[in-house]
Amino acid sequence: MDQVSLVIILLAALLIPLIMAKFKINSLPTAVMEIIVGIVIGPSVFNFVNTSDLISQLSTIGVIVLLFLSGLEIDFSLFKKRRTALTPLEQKNAVNTPKYSPVRLSVYAYSTIIVLSLLLAAAFKVSGLFSDFWLAAILFGTISLGIVIAALKEQELLSKAFGQTILLISVFGELVPMMGLTLYASVYGSNSQSLWLLLLILAVAALLLLRFKPFFRFYQNINKSTTQLDIRLAFFLIVTMVTVAESVGAENILGAFVAGIVLKLLNPSETTRERLDAIGYGFFIPIFFITTGVDLNLRTLLTSGKTLLLIPLFFLAYMVAKIGGYWVLKLRFKQANALAGTALTATTMTMVLAVLRVAKSMKTITSDQSGAFLLAALLTCVISPLIFNKFYSAEKEDLVKTAVHFIGANLSTVPVAQQLRKGWYDVSMYTNHPENYQTYHAQVPVTLMENFTAQDLQDHGVFDTDILVLGHIDAERNYELAKAAKAYGVRRIIVRFEDRNVLNKHEDELRELGVEVYNTPEANITLLRALIESPSTLLLLNDTENSIYEVRVLNHLYTDVQIKNLQFAQDITISQVIRNRKLIAPNGNTTIMYGDRLIFTGNKQTAAQIRQALATAN
Repeated sequence: MDQVSLVIILLAALLIPLIMAKFKINSLPTAVMEIIVGIVIGPSVFNFVNTSDLISQLSTIGVIVLLFLSGLEIDFSLFKKRRTALTPLEQKNAVNTPKYSPVRLSVYAYSTIIVLSLLLAAAFKVSGLFSDFWLAAILFGTISLGIVIAALKEQELLSKAFGQTILLISVFGELVPMMGLTLYASVYGSNSQSLWLLLLILAVAALLLLRFKPFFRFYQNINKSTTQLDIRLAFFLIVTMVTVAESVGAENILGAFVAGIVLKLLNPSETTRERLDAIGYGFFIPIFFITTGVDLNLRTLLTSGKTLLLIPLFFLAYMVAKIGGYWVLKLRFKQANALAGTALTATTMTMVLAVLRVAKSMKTITSDQSGAFLLAALLTCVISPLIFNKFYSAEKEDLVKTAVHFIGANLSTVPVAQQLRKGWYDVSMYTNHPENYQTYHAQVPVTLMENFTAQDLQDHGVFDTDILVLGHIDAERNYELAKAAKAYGVRRIIVRFEDRNVLNKHEDELRELGVEVYNTPEANITLLRALIESPSTLLLLNDTENSIYEVRVLNHLYTDVQIKNLQFAQDITISQVIRNRKLIAPNGNTTIMYGDRLIFTGNKQTAAQIRQALATAN
């Protein structure tokens, strides 16, 4: 019977997304539909499925994997210190007030949630409806990170400021109650360990981070399809941190969440994350959500009059606790999106299940009260995503050109800058030579600076760019500035070295940092050789209609798709695929993977749209 129930659950997990796609059900996240289907096939309606030890164990693994992947979703670059001043380019393109970063907004928003949760818990205690003040405050402050991530992923918002803000609020909404639950169980529980032992979780996490920090630097050289070392490392981290968490009296989901953060800080490849998503969302996580619905026996819960009274009250408490976030989100986002984001953060289920499980084991809550909290949480998972999908619309943002800053205005850099300005690039040049400024400032935007020290460049916003080209004639100056720019956080740095001896001295160090280097004489030699060996190269370089382009694939809509099945396959010719620093000669059956760099030729009029589509992160 156990196997039959598991087969039914897996069949439901398979059919749910197919049916949603068939009937275009876009208003609810897949996770919510899985919970609803679980209710239908469980004891509440048809009673096709009953949870067994096997299904319960798989469900527990599902919630552990879900929290692990949630930790893996956090973008820690948001926490890096940023300057407060804007460059002229950013002032021109800015849509929102920069001081309201996603981090700051999320802290403000969740602070209001904490205050309102405490007030609501006090109101329930004073009224006599629910007497456990701390347990109520923890429950009202929870947010279902898994459902929020699912909703944001389906709207392709995780890489945008709005999505990152809602994600961070939800991280707080799972992490803070998780810590609160651990403290609650430690203080009021009879078998819990000392609170100081919780520090062991952080100590073990730090030890694992230091021990495996070099892992992803060399594993590509020894990895085989039969070993999958990155996936083995991921599950080693999960099991280790879950074991440590349970050993010190904390919840296993806290250990799983910390394990996800550790792996994120190890900087795994996108391919690794894709495979972990496939394992989690393809098998374990759907079992958890469907089993959650199966465990909700509505026939029993709805026979109690007190439960029927508490359900709407708890539902309102869940919603009201999050309402303060609306005014915080309005500081940066438009009114409709502030409402949509507030509604989405009101979804709560995962942590509610964990909290109620601990509370029932401690006998601090009755079955009626537990059922009311669960059903109210389920209502938030149905209604909140509906509100979110109803009111959310894309933020009104102009397409921002890629910013390219050149240090050094000379015959090597100015012609390139002139050509780039004709495309989708916003170019600025900087020089410390007055004569060069006089020569070139009428042709391209050139700023004359007295000094070219790293601090001066930072103060003038030169390092605040997407691409930095160090084209100064002084190779040693370029080397020092490249290191400073990398430490500042510039994403792409291209450095010119005219002297091969200087390049030999620093090349390995710069390449290790991810800095791109070039030597003009060698570039000319390479071009001449190409013209000799491939005479048509010159035709392509001089073609005014077509050109060569490179793009990194960040859009999941175009990953795991064969080249011949790309919707624009007829408009471009992909000549090379660069994957994990290895060149692949593609054909029509080559599958595009997330993070691949494509080198292709195409019409200049359509190439820009294709590059933008492929490079749009979602």
